[in-house]
Amino acid sequence: MQNNLFSSQHFSILKNALRFTVIVIPVAAFIGSAVAFFLWLLSGAIHFRFAHSWLLYLLPLAGIAIYFIYKLFGRSAEKGNNLIIDEIHNPGGGVPKRMAPLVLLTTIITHLFGGSAGREGTAVQMGGSIAQMMSKWFKLNPADTQTLLTAGIAAGFGAVFGTPLTGAVFAMEVLTIGRVQYNALLPCLIAGITGDVTVAAWGIHHTAYHIDILPAVPHWFSGYISTDLLLIIKVIVASIAFGLASYLFARMVHGIKSFFTHYVKTPWLIPAIGGLIIIALTFINGKPDYLSLGVDAEHAGAVTIPSAFHAGGADTWSWLWKTIYTTITLGTGFKGGEVTPLFYIGATMGNTLSALLNAPVSLFAALGFIAVFAGATNTPLACTFMGIELFGGEHALLFAIACFTAYLFSGHTGIYSSQRIGVGKVDDMEDKTLSEAMKRDGYLYEKLAKYGFLKRK
Repeated sequence: MQNNLFSSQHFSILKNALRFTVIVIPVAAFIGSAVAFFLWLLSGAIHFRFAHSWLLYLLPLAGIAIYFIYKLFGRSAEKGNNLIIDEIHNPGGGVPKRMAPLVLLTTIITHLFGGSAGREGTAVQMGGSIAQMMSKWFKLNPADTQTLLTAGIAAGFGAVFGTPLTGAVFAMEVLTIGRVQYNALLPCLIAGITGDVTVAAWGIHHTAYHIDILPAVPHWFSGYISTDLLLIIKVIVASIAFGLASYLFARMVHGIKSFFTHYVKTPWLIPAIGGLIIIALTFINGKPDYLSLGVDAEHAGAVTIPSAFHAGGADTWSWLWKTIYTTITLGTGFKGGEVTPLFYIGATMGNTLSALLNAPVSLFAALGFIAVFAGATNTPLACTFMGIELFGGEHALLFAIACFTAYLFSGHTGIYSSQRIGVGKVDDMEDKTLSEAMKRDGYLYEKLAKYGFLKRK
């Protein structure tokens, strides 16, 4: 009986694993190819704007164009990443095929004219759209379609950042706060690896980051823990700030969107106003450092994510400026993602905090890079893996401390309002969406609603 049970269980596992492998590999390869094309176009658009800085003055018109593109063709695709999360939790109308080309086109437009946005949202939406389309080709049932959508997120995320393991864990962790959806473990891992390998096969390269070697650990600590106790305390203090930065970013994105929706009755004017504000802010700053991704330098001495890994590579308030630029860009209807700007915010904040705390610059830039992202997406486990994939495993303990601390201190906020709360950080928030939790956030919500930044319900 035991032998029969053993053989039947493992035969079913093997059969299911092989089945999903056959399905996921072509889907993820398709997604990886689409992401490679997107990254190639994105790089071209960003460098074209570098050479033609006057394009920034057309940002309001670009915003209007994006509005009408979605008005005419978008329909449910306007919901973006939140639609994919909703479809995985509660299958309904599906993720439309038009989502992939629409978000690709409008993200390129956003960056071509200087909008401050990212690229993860585009890759994830392309992944979800392609996965939904191919699930129909394979005639999958609703449960398998949900699994394939989750794998599509993994493929898109792993491909766009060159972090396949992070992509797999992110796809499983982002759906429900406090719980990891292990039912899609193997498909997500296969998808993340395939997506990343496909992008590499197309000759697309990702930015490399480096943490400088830290001083030797004092002898009296070396037998117990792998790093300096004082350094751990500094990391915790900095990570609380990273979590609060995540909180601020998420609140501002949702608040700006609600504010403009409430006060501007002509919808196409909202992105136009957003574009004008970005132009004005750039005049105030006197430099274009906070436009677009913030990875490549437009001029010598520009503040970028790579520059933040070096002493003097960021201004004291670079993180706040990037927060303002990005939340206005996305809150007024431009397209793209939030994650690369979150990397920028975290890295530049880490740079600033390293000076205040007398801590290693490159280490704290790396910690901010992953921790602000962890707090804003409520994915501390995935972000810990991201730290290991991007920066090496030597500081894995510090990565985990930073990500989980920032996750806790970001509260029940986040950039994905459709996330479900499986295990609340505080109070009785379980089984609610993140959107519902934010609307119950007591004092701050009341103040924001009072001044028109959020709608009362």
